[in-house]
Amino acid sequence: MTNKILVIGSINMDLVVKVERMPKAGDTVLGTDVENFAGGKGANQAVAAAKAGGSVSMMAKLGNDAYGKELLLDLEDVGIDTGLVETEIGSSGIAFITIDAKGENMIVVSSGANRKITIQDLGKINFSEYKFLVLQLEIPLNVVKKSLEVAKANNLKTILNVAPAQILDDEIIKNTDFLILNEGEAALLANKDVYNKDTAIAAAKSLIVNGAKSVIVTLGADGLIWQSPESSGSLDAHKVNVVDTTAAGDCFCGALAVALSENKSLKQALEFANAAAALATTKKGAQPSLPSRVEIEKILAK
Repeated sequence: MTNKILVIGSINMDLVVKVERMPKAGDTVLGTDVENFAGGKGANQAVAAAKAGGSVSMMAKLGNDAYGKELLLDLEDVGIDTGLVETEIGSSGIAFITIDAKGENMIVVSSGANRKITIQDLGKINFSEYKFLVLQLEIPLNVVKKSLEVAKANNLKTILNVAPAQILDDEIIKNTDFLILNEGEAALLANKDVYNKDTAIAAAKSLIVNGAKSVIVTLGADGLIWQSPESSGSLDAHKVNVVDTTAAGDCFCGALAVALSENKSLKQALEFANAAAALATTKKGAQPSLPSRVEIEKILAK
């Protein structure tokens, strides 16, 4: 059986500036020089999966600008099959990222070519070639919904990272095998306050009652919880020196897809993804921070 992973999602160039503190409304703060890093939730997850040892293809759209050419090469450099990545006239996606002295970030995204992915584009994919489909929400929601529908019709397992946060209809949730959320996303979907493991478990249980299958809530420094038909539990976060949290959640999703595609149990897969995400916070930038398989296995061995 194939263990190939298909990622449908966004590719952005991240423009990053560091500040001592985040500005409030009406504030002006001084920052460092701007640095450029390859990013976008879809691309981050695809690169994370490839670096973690997965066989990965990506479907996406780039602009015909200088950023687009650079971003495509970044995907190819880590061995991702980019045969489904197309170029459109106009701008590539750009994310404007501000990082404070604690390593926390605020992000504004200009979607550019990402918004030009259509349902018709899905007809170019042979879904039967893949075992897993990974999705996020930086592309049109109707494309996400149809992708999940077609994937399930072709017996793929599906992973949906509900980021950026938005309300989802029942069909999207029904066709998702692994729903991945952070505190804010879980609170929005479950309509409950989520601020620790106990409240995250309550939110996950309510989502399962409403039709979700496996629900994973990541809690940053507090680790994660999961609820599934087969098991439930929690994991603590690894203690690391946090430099930049950008793409840590994306790293988690990509690494999880790899571990699940290798037929690891959900708990084993979560342990693998949890370690990968911790490592991603120890370096600056999105894709440059994503760890290799060797690095992930090294931290797990400890």
